[in-house]
Amino acid sequence: MSAPELEQPAPPRAVLLVGATGAFGERLAEGLVRSGIAVIAVARSRPPLLRLAERLGPLVTIEQRTRDSIDAACLRTLSDRFPNLFAVADASGPFQTSDHALPRAAIAAGLHYVDLADARLFVRSITALDGDARDADVAVMSGASSTPALSHAVLDTLVTDVRGIIAIDVSIAPGNRAPCGLSVVRSILSTVGQPIRAFYGGRWTDIPGWTLGRTITLPGAGVRRVTLCETPDLDLLVSRYRPASDALFRAGLELRLLQDGTAALGLLVRCGLIRTLVPLAAPLRAMADLLKPFGSDTGGMQVAALVERADGAVLRRVWSLTATAGVGPHIPTLPALAALKALADGTLSWRGAAPCAGLLHYNAIAREFAPHAITIDRQETTIPPSQMQRLLGARYDALPSVLRHAHDVRHVNVLAGHADVTGPHGLGPRLVAWLFRLPRHGINLPLRVEMRREENGSETWSRIYPDVTMRSTLRNADPDTLQLDECFGPISIRLQWQATDSGLALQAVGARLFGIPLPRFLQPRSQATETVGSNGQFHFDVDIAMPLIGPIVSYRGDLSLLETSDDGAPAM
Repeated sequence: MSAPELEQPAPPRAVLLVGATGAFGERLAEGLVRSGIAVIAVARSRPPLLRLAERLGPLVTIEQRTRDSIDAACLRTLSDRFPNLFAVADASGPFQTSDHALPRAAIAAGLHYVDLADARLFVRSITALDGDARDADVAVMSGASSTPALSHAVLDTLVTDVRGIIAIDVSIAPGNRAPCGLSVVRSILSTVGQPIRAFYGGRWTDIPGWTLGRTITLPGAGVRRVTLCETPDLDLLVSRYRPASDALFRAGLELRLLQDGTAALGLLVRCGLIRTLVPLAAPLRAMADLLKPFGSDTGGMQVAALVERADGAVLRRVWSLTATAGVGPHIPTLPALAALKALADGTLSWRGAAPCAGLLHYNAIAREFAPHAITIDRQETTIPPSQMQRLLGARYDALPSVLRHAHDVRHVNVLAGHADVTGPHGLGPRLVAWLFRLPRHGINLPLRVEMRREENGSETWSRIYPDVTMRSTLRNADPDTLQLDECFGPISIRLQWQATDSGLALQAVGARLFGIPLPRFLQPRSQATETVGSNGQFHFDVDIAMPLIGPIVSYRGDLSLLETSDDGAPAM
């Protein structure tokens, strides 16, 4: 009687990993091998491939070739050599200059496709392959990275029980010692100072890249400065969540010297002095490398949503991720790792071609945090009443509803209408009008007013006329005196507010320059009213004058509150 034959274990599933020796590709390879998935590592140069295979062991096979050389015939040949090959993963980049040849080849070869793309057009246009992917019964997932896969998985947990989404703000802030290849530097610099299409203030508008700066606090990493950056989320956050006001993605460098220096270089692009910063990529990267010792290896990511609950309460929900001990570069690879594991074990049944937004559950990605030094923090705060409500107290409730709604600034209120302006006459009044960015003379001028609530509770008001934008910040509301300060740069004007039977009245009662009180003969004289016009709209009437100079400007008009946002579909 012969001995029974031992059953041989099935060979592991395999992934063709393009760009396997790059900063992200190498870390994705580590995750796949740790999960028992074999890696066919593809890169241009053989020595890094040999080092990777030696480090990660027998589950790694190397293939020296370029991304462009991989077509459907090549993939079919590889499938014959590796019968358990089930997917192609692309971590090569830069995707800003890539086409869809590789995912098309994967579909033709009957293989799943997952990439770490962060290029807005590349990710958005992947849906052109949806029909072919469904016919081939494969999944094509673009952007299985921090954006949009992780950001959307997080947001899905933040907005499950809300009546409406007001604003979304996503930020990434890598540590200064995180590896940053030349292609990544070129990708960043390609948008600095360039117009970026973003949904801001309830409408699509062009905003220069590396502006709209703000600070975020990452637990364990401290305060970081972040600015507007172009990613697929600028489109996908709007199309999936339909926020009423903003949908922004920002990024920042740990060292303020590098962050603010990049923003300053962006001014050269915005002023038209140079066309793009891309030619400076090599010297700027060399400079950044010299500064590596002065930063840390701690980075993170933050996803914030301003939402309205069913009971009308406005909440700010914030999810923060902090990665220490050099773990930061692993974060962009974890959604791709989760996707490939789900495709390998059959738990992801979705088929088609789409951005990786909403395709992966948060828990599936979060499970991949475990091997790494990653800390997750969640916070929820209730947004207090608007500044005008705090200033007027019970008097606010007695105002006409048109005025109450206009001043109920939860995030951004937008009013639109027309104004008649009596402009300045004479050199002195014109100089004052120029300093304060006051409107020029005109009849029935189109006017858009944006009231934006800041994180400290103050409000920034932008009055957008055809030829000038008058911007000021209202702060330091004092309910005891019914006074607050309107600040124009270093000049602050103390305004006295009064609720009347018909609306609101205010007048200037003092002024300061750099915090120093100005004598009365230098203080602006201003009187204004806010009432309900004959047409039921928000009516304003403002007169501004200066002692010794006389009248500066008068403007009056009617505005309507824009209740809903513009069409949230991405602008092509």
